[in-house]
Amino acid sequence: MVTVKKTDIRALDLPQLQQHFIAMQQPAYRAKQVYQWLWEKSATSFEDMSNLSKDLRKVLDESFAINAVQVNNSQFSNDHTIKNTFRLADGNIVEGVLIPLEDRMTACVSSQVGCSLTCKFCATGYMDRKRNLNADEIYDQVVLIDKQAKQNYNNPLTNIVYMGMGEPLLNYANVLKSIERITAPDGLNMSYKRITVSTAGIAKMIKKLGDDGAKFNLALSLHAADDKKRNEIMPINEANSLKALADALKYYFAKTKNPVTYEYIVFNHFNDEISDAMDLAKFCKHIPCKVNLIEYNPISFADFTNAEGDKIDAFANYLKGQGITTNIRRSRGKDIDAACGQLAVKEEAKN
Repeated sequence: MVTVKKTDIRALDLPQLQQHFIAMQQPAYRAKQVYQWLWEKSATSFEDMSNLSKDLRKVLDESFAINAVQVNNSQFSNDHTIKNTFRLADGNIVEGVLIPLEDRMTACVSSQVGCSLTCKFCATGYMDRKRNLNADEIYDQVVLIDKQAKQNYNNPLTNIVYMGMGEPLLNYANVLKSIERITAPDGLNMSYKRITVSTAGIAKMIKKLGDDGAKFNLALSLHAADDKKRNEIMPINEANSLKALADALKYYFAKTKNPVTYEYIVFNHFNDEISDAMDLAKFCKHIPCKVNLIEYNPISFADFTNAEGDKIDAFANYLKGQGITTNIRRSRGKDIDAACGQLAVKEEAKN
């Protein structure tokens, strides 16, 4: 018996889906109904599509697949953070996190299975990159985390950050398509201004965001404003120096007029001195920006530890004294596997 490979229905845009329906001798408006079920109502089976006939649902199920993402495992922190591993249709594992605060509900989602960038402080950096996520797999993470927010805290998601596993700008097309589906009126209808894409710093792709008129927020994982130090912890810096990044960010800002957020993990005895803050302040002068100083979640693979609290405070006060908007992001989920990639590595080891 020959098994016919089903078409991934969410890989089709609406005109393509309409063409399939015409080929099946079905009215084109039925395609729009299915598209609505997939992207507005987040249906994960054709059986859910109650305004279609049973015969049509059967035909669709025989021809198409909805490769829905499922929650594999969840850890609940004392600070109410929920860390998930998600199982993809092909069996691969990625992570997503719900971060509840008083004024917002934030989903942190992944864009790749693993990562190729080998940042020395990141658990995901110690995993191989297996593949990019499809747009629908990113979208599904948002839907599942939104469901968790409503079930556990009686509030919907307000914000999305692409800060999970992988480098979003190395999965450019799928990341942008996922954002289009999340923000579209015939999708989840969320605001671009509630979405932040975080990159380790790929200069040519930051410029491409400018050319494409990106409406969402951009964050750069900087972690050092000195090339020697940044090369040491982020090998990507060797091909994307601070000068190259500064030039790309100036180009991006000229095109979009969007300020950028710099993410800066403050490591003990590595990048936590006032001299490091001075380097960062100089880098901040290139374009309008703000800085998030981040407490580090230590991992067993790396020797880094979090800087002392008074060092972080002094660092923040120096930046503020230079007129730079600065926030300290306290570590979340310290009692669970909260560091990016940590839980996925454990799940992978089990299989």
